[in-house]
Amino acid sequence: MSFFKKIKWLLLFLATLSLGGCGGYPLLSEEEDAVIPSDYTYIIGPGDNVNIFVWGNPDISTTAIVRPDGKITIPLAEDLLASGKTPSQLARVMEKQLSKYVRDPQVVIMVSGFEGVYSQQVRIIGQLSGGSGASGNGGSGALGIGASNGFSGGGFGGGGSGFSARTFPYKKDMTLLDLMIQVGGLGQYADGNKANIIRNIDGEPQHFGIRIDDLIDNADLSANVKILPGDIIIIPEAFF
Repeated sequence: MSFFKKIKWLLLFLATLSLGGCGGYPLLSEEEDAVIPSDYTYIIGPGDNVNIFVWGNPDISTTAIVRPDGKITIPLAEDLLASGKTPSQLARVMEKQLSKYVRDPQVVIMVSGFEGVYSQQVRIIGQLSGGSGASGNGGSGALGIGASNGFSGGGFGGGGSGFSARTFPYKKDMTLLDLMIQVGGLGQYADGNKANIIRNIDGEPQHFGIRIDDLIDNADLSANVKILPGDIIIIPEAFF
């Protein structure tokens, strides 16, 4: 392949990547139908801390961490599957197991150190603050975020120039702004308005564009879309 053809293909490739940031995906609007079911309940996942209280039996009340295989072991009960269950469902399973040794056990489950199952986690990957090369003490964006997170300049950027990824347990009524606050901001070279979100709708992954720069730099709250359990947000690098 000639030198000029190589240049042509390289430019075409870069153009494709640049378009890939928005990908031609329809924008996810603030009014988008993204309703959490009224019966939404947190589901226990590997890594969660499970606090088990057995009324009247402090000697078998304990705390356990859900293992990578999704199971826990407590006094009088080994290898109980906890992952994939709600706290109340797990309590009923434990009551059945403990009833072999304790008369009418009453179990209450409290969860801490939230990790959750993958289907309820929110993932964000790409150009995030705190990536490799993080630096700067810059100011804040239009919404006043970022003064101490390594941002530079006057927007929601700065902080880092490399790829990174984070996961968060979904919180009911979470929005894009809430997620950005938890993340700590975008990297210096992020293109927030070409970010996209992958959302499972009726069992099929669908892509939508989101406008993070408009939300933070311009305080455009119409860009503050709802976040749902299982959402994946991808922040591309800007091409200058």
